[in-house]
Amino acid sequence: MRFFSDNAARIHPKVMEAIVAADQMDAAYDGDRWSKALDGRLSELFGTEVEVLWVPTGTAANCLALAALCPPYGGVVCHRDSHIQNDEGGAPEFYTHGAKLMLADGDGAKLTPDTIRSVIDAIANDVHRVQPHAISITNATEYGRVYNPDEVAAIGALAKERGLGFHMDGARFANAVARLGCTPAALTWQSGVDALSFGFVKNGAMSAEALVFFKPGLADTTRRRRKRAGLLMSKGRYLAAQVLSMVENDLWIANGALANACAERLAGAAGNRLVYPVEANEVFLRATPEEAARLRAQGFDFYDWADGEIRLVTAWDTDGQHVARLADAIAALDTSTT
Repeated sequence: MRFFSDNAARIHPKVMEAIVAADQMDAAYDGDRWSKALDGRLSELFGTEVEVLWVPTGTAANCLALAALCPPYGGVVCHRDSHIQNDEGGAPEFYTHGAKLMLADGDGAKLTPDTIRSVIDAIANDVHRVQPHAISITNATEYGRVYNPDEVAAIGALAKERGLGFHMDGARFANAVARLGCTPAALTWQSGVDALSFGFVKNGAMSAEALVFFKPGLADTTRRRRKRAGLLMSKGRYLAAQVLSMVENDLWIANGALANACAERLAGAAGNRLVYPVEANEVFLRATPEEAARLRAQGFDFYDWADGEIRLVTAWDTDGQHVARLADAIAALDTSTT
């Protein structure tokens, strides 16, 4: 009964069907009809003209976006617990050719205009200091917290005021939108976002993420960076087909909602063990090593997190019976004796 990562979730049957349907002769790289359909289909989804590049990983999506928004001599403001800081193995610095990550604070790994200002206002505008060029936020965050449109818009207004690019790491964008019930537009370009890493792998795809550019021109150089990085897949139609199948009939939203519902069920059993409010598909609980071992002995798999904490992650395909059993096991921790 695995609750350690949505990265390990199964491929949705509709995605598998789309891959099989794309298994026919067509143009190579991104010249096929599936890849060419991405701009139009996602422009419909977001209600504005966008340019879309498929990439095989979230790391590639994030780092190509940052390279488009920040020069090698610039800086990207992000949370100190963000994925680009702690889990990309130096890829942001590699793809940007040396841009600096400028670390800010905030509860639940969320930035605010004030925490961003606390970083950038302290930087003297001279040649001796790296200057900020972009802001990157994660929605939902690494601790399962969700930015609503007003919160994103407040950061977007600051970015516009300071002339900074604005990137959203949307590895769990589906979970955020499903939670809020808002439009994808309200959470992105209408709130000032320039580039979105639109995550699908955690949500039912096999090997495809979409890099969505709302600001004209950003995709031009990114196409060359994608090639230079060795990420221009010769059979890109299989990646494009996955993205198209996920947005068809809002499958991406439905999958995100399924994962969220499982997490909410676990949160309901956790009581005061919750470290953060559960707003997406991640649940962080206070548990002693002995309690964690007790859960594992019952067949549950998850990550240890900070000292005295564990992380549980649900996915679109999480078994409801497994959720019920884990919820009961969590509730029983408070009544069991050692």
